[in-house]
Amino acid sequence: MKFTGIVLLSFLMMSFTSWETSFEKAKSIASKDHKFILLNFSGSDWCGPCIRMHKEMFDNDSFKQFAGEKLVMLNADFPRQKKNQLAKDLQKQNDQLADKYNSKGSFPFTAVLDEKGNILRSWDGLPKESPEEFLQEVKEATQGNQ
Repeated sequence: MKFTGIVLLSFLMMSFTSWETSFEKAKSIASKDHKFILLNFSGSDWCGPCIRMHKEMFDNDSFKQFAGEKLVMLNADFPRQKKNQLAKDLQKQNDQLADKYNSKGSFPFTAVLDEKGNILRSWDGLPKESPEEFLQEVKEATQGNQ
């Protein structure tokens, strides 16, 4: 019975890696918990490669487990459909993040940041690597940087 409870708890922890939308909150959590920030620019309702990246890379069980331990996940979304529009303050924040980290306007664009917001590694577009290879690159970006 204990084993079943441990497996269930592990599954639940892996399944609920949440995405932050506030950069300041992400930095605060990263600083407090000694984690890195994974910043992903996406167009959740129009960008096919962005949608694929979330499904193939970020929803991968191994990635979710690593993210739960080492990353604060931050989504800077740029939806186009009226029904999905962001609050003005969130849109302003995402525009500022894009000016600083994604000046070319690439979608998807992903960066691993340290807790102060410095870029350690970035990916322009949907990575060509497998989910396992992408995870390894994220792990390498975080090693020895804390």
